[in-house]
Amino acid sequence: MTDPRVCVAAIAGSFGVKGEVRLKSFCADPEDVASYGPLWTEDGTQSYEVTLARSITNGFAARLSGVRTKEEADALKGVRLFAGRDVLPDLPDHEFYHADLIGLAVFDTGGTQLGTVRAVHDHGAGDLLEIHGPNLKATVLLPFTRAVIPTVDVKGGRIVADPPDGLF
Repeated sequence: MTDPRVCVAAIAGSFGVKGEVRLKSFCADPEDVASYGPLWTEDGTQSYEVTLARSITNGFAARLSGVRTKEEADALKGVRLFAGRDVLPDLPDHEFYHADLIGLAVFDTGGTQLGTVRAVHDHGAGDLLEIHGPNLKATVLLPFTRAVIPTVDVKGGRIVADPPDGLF
């Protein structure tokens, strides 16, 4: 938990001609994204107050402070927006921000290091940890379930996994 910010949204492009953007929220309650503001760009050079206009397919039409034209909104396509940890809710036990899992070492139940978490993916059927390591020929996707991942020690920088046979 060294990064004081967490990615909570991404701009998917402009919406309409009056400077609104298509906003994809990564929050458990998607509407909460507007309450964590201001939201910052990844490099920390720009911040935006977010006002959700309406729900649209795969996100929201939103207004960002200072963005007034379609061209300005178009220029923000792909920008990820971050909120400070201090404004985010505390999570219950056994729940984690994806940002806290990335970079953790993954060990099997015998103590052998399998790799590190490169990314966390959610395709709708549950989270998958993307594991990368020098002894792996390819990236491995590990289901992020209590049965497969019995221990997550964010402070200790490690995950203990009991992967299905043949996965590694």
